[in-house]
Amino acid sequence: MDKPLKFNNISDLMRRLSLNPPAHPMMTLVNYDQVKIDLRDAGSWFMLDFYKITFKKDFHGSVKYGPGTYDFKEGGMAFLAPGQVVQMTANPEDYEGYALYFHPGMLDGHSLANGIHNYGFFDYAVAEALFLSEKEKQIMETLFKAIAIELDNSVDQYSENVLVSQLELLLNHSDRFYNRQFLTRKNMHHDLIGRMNIWLNEHFNGTDPLINGLPSPQDIAAHLNVSQRYLSDMLKTLTGKTPQQHIHLALIEKAKVLLNQTNLTTAEIAYQLGFEHPQSFNKLFKQRTSVSPVQFRHDQLN
Repeated sequence: MDKPLKFNNISDLMRRLSLNPPAHPMMTLVNYDQVKIDLRDAGSWFMLDFYKITFKKDFHGSVKYGPGTYDFKEGGMAFLAPGQVVQMTANPEDYEGYALYFHPGMLDGHSLANGIHNYGFFDYAVAEALFLSEKEKQIMETLFKAIAIELDNSVDQYSENVLVSQLELLLNHSDRFYNRQFLTRKNMHHDLIGRMNIWLNEHFNGTDPLINGLPSPQDIAAHLNVSQRYLSDMLKTLTGKTPQQHIHLALIEKAKVLLNQTNLTTAEIAYQLGFEHPQSFNKLFKQRTSVSPVQFRHDQLN
């Protein structure tokens, strides 16, 4: 990847794209049906110091976001946080729908300044957009149009509060629709969960796990080719457990087998499972089972 062009504010980006300057310095909405984008930077990477939300109603194709690609089928949405990169595409047909840009500074003094970090989809690096039903598309288009109307109004003392409220409503609907997507695409996501469980079992059944140490949520995400945040949100929705809890479940089950079926000491089991310190294994085992490894083995023998 070439060094990206960095944009610290929305005005500079609009100028680079040969678009009108934003009416509000902290937020602008681009309706691609009404503008023509300057494609002189086609193929270049942009790094934005502000948020971007893309909404495409009918677009079919792929758009490069960071290291991955968002695949749009029948339209959808994509979310970009400050500091991430996006590639400028050369195909004019890729510019369809809306792009909402807003600066983090706009949220200062509002609860959304902290709350926005709860919307995990800004951290998704997964090659997948938020797919929308026709009804969901209508809801989103209504929200985008409402923001457009407010941005066209003269700025007054209420403008920022109204815009932030509209933005929060849009984010809440996005959160709801992502949750629906996790549930309606269970087959695909259960396949991911199955692959995760197989990988964890293989890890703990390995001949020398100490080489790799204990697996982490980052390791699982990398193996499944999804972002850590996407993995966490998916598991929370479908299983009610975090990635770390799934790791602990697999680890404890393997520990029980070793305690039951081998004569290894608890220290040897701890090292075999990837712990550097046996006391850490003892503590975790007791937290998860309410008994120590020694007591568990004793109970099984009697």
